[in-house]
Amino acid sequence: MKKIVLLVVVSVFSVFALFVSCKQSETKKEKESILKGKITILVDETVKPLIEDQIAVFESTYNAKITLVAKSEKELLQSFMKDTSGVVILSRPLDSTEIKFFERSKIKPRVTKFATDAIALISNKKDLDSLIALNDVVSFLKGNSQSRIKGLVFDNPNSSTVRYLTNLSGVQQVPQKEVYSFKSNEEVVKFVAENDGMIGVVGLNWLLQPSSEIKGFLTNINVLNVEGLNKKSYFAPTQNNLAEGTYPLARDLFIVNCQGTTGLGMGFASFLAGEIGQRIVLKSGMLPAVMPGRKILIKNRI
Repeated sequence: MKKIVLLVVVSVFSVFALFVSCKQSETKKEKESILKGKITILVDETVKPLIEDQIAVFESTYNAKITLVAKSEKELLQSFMKDTSGVVILSRPLDSTEIKFFERSKIKPRVTKFATDAIALISNKKDLDSLIALNDVVSFLKGNSQSRIKGLVFDNPNSSTVRYLTNLSGVQQVPQKEVYSFKSNEEVVKFVAENDGMIGVVGLNWLLQPSSEIKGFLTNINVLNVEGLNKKSYFAPTQNNLAEGTYPLARDLFIVNCQGTTGLGMGFASFLAGEIGQRIVLKSGMLPAVMPGRKILIKNRI
């Protein structure tokens, strides 16, 4: 008799546990969708201000909470590869090795281009020359002592800006002499504003949408016009020059979604590439992937 009672109790408990588990699963599914839920997004530190604006608007529109983690390119890719359910914003698409890594995990990365950014070169206001030739930058990175550049200042040795310029120059790493690295774009702006003779390398986004900590330093720097490797004209990192393809240090921005499900990452990627997200990019001073349309209302009577 005791065995029968015990068996009934165990059975009832098992059914109850299964019921609770199903309810929790249903609740979780209800909380997670393309427009609501919680997610952590990794972002290249050089474009952090733009993504902060995008998230602010997205969260105010939908029932979503996005935690933004800004890191250098190498650091965020290391974090991203450890978590195959993540979302990351990069200044380049995934390379073949990275794509194969996710394919082995049976996850197909969804890559969406949403803007064109620029790497800006800055100098101290005391340096009267507002022009710089990209050939001089390449010469300096190759260790040429005859280069006209005295020193380069990067935000981080693992930054996307370092990777971009070393790839452009065909070198494996930057020279050890007269190259300075900090921890953020803000520190680069401050250093160049306080020290003449240095060329700072920053994401344009930090100059167009400066934080309160560096606004006061912008009056002490020049944003340089850059001459391309095979060109004879100098161009500033403006929205118009990005649109015309004349600024030589332009780069595209991508959101990469490897969640493997139709979750909040997909919703945010669609938002970035959509009408509102593209208008935020346009307002930021960078170039949208798709130019937002303009509606003109013509009235017959006033």
